[in-house]
Amino acid sequence: MEKKHVYEVYEKIAPHFSDTRYKPWPMILDFLNSLPDSSLVADVGCGNGKYLGVNPKLHMIGTDRSFNLIGCARERDQKFQTFVADSLALPLRSNVFDNVISIAVVHHFSSDSLRVQALSEMHRILKIGGVMLVYVWAYEQEHRQFATQDVFVPWHLHDTYEESKKVEKHAKATPQDSNYIDTAVQDKEKNATVYHRYYHVFREGELESLISHHFDGKLVLEERYYDHANWVVKLKKVA
Repeated sequence: MEKKHVYEVYEKIAPHFSDTRYKPWPMILDFLNSLPDSSLVADVGCGNGKYLGVNPKLHMIGTDRSFNLIGCARERDQKFQTFVADSLALPLRSNVFDNVISIAVVHHFSSDSLRVQALSEMHRILKIGGVMLVYVWAYEQEHRQFATQDVFVPWHLHDTYEESKKVEKHAKATPQDSNYIDTAVQDKEKNATVYHRYYHVFREGELESLISHHFDGKLVLEERYYDHANWVVKLKKVA
């Protein structure tokens, strides 16, 4: 699921996606600006790196699974420390980061075990006393309704962004399968290719419950709130 409906899709849509992700969200800015000077911060799933330079007094490192999104981040500013890495197995030392942020990443994993593994890696690299900020898409959204918590969200990639007009269909399922959906289909009316990204949308309290069950005594919930159609938790590492 992740390979076909997350990793490969973001490689395809990276330039277009980056062009639509240029304005930092205020509450994430507030969090980063509240941190002590010289804090070492990991942005796990940094995308095009739009948060890496918002507070020049921090030392930030960005990782992402997408080669092309990391390329976008480097185009923004060569001084950013960014590299391609799987958030399920971060090539980073344990207990060294003062803070970790994960913005719109965990909801792309298709099982609880993978979501827990991603959270475990962030917990591992964080110092005792360090704080992580995690954003996941909410099931309860004002302008969007979901029939189920596991959904495919379309992205219309206009032909001007396509290196090739040939549409690749990555899905291995067949049209008879109940979960069948093409990774990419052509929309001739809009002169675009439609790619489908997998999301698990979290119900209110679900993320906190997952953390409580798997990280009891290791992570303490400091704050939870709703922001930009996301459920957000701020967690302190205590063990």
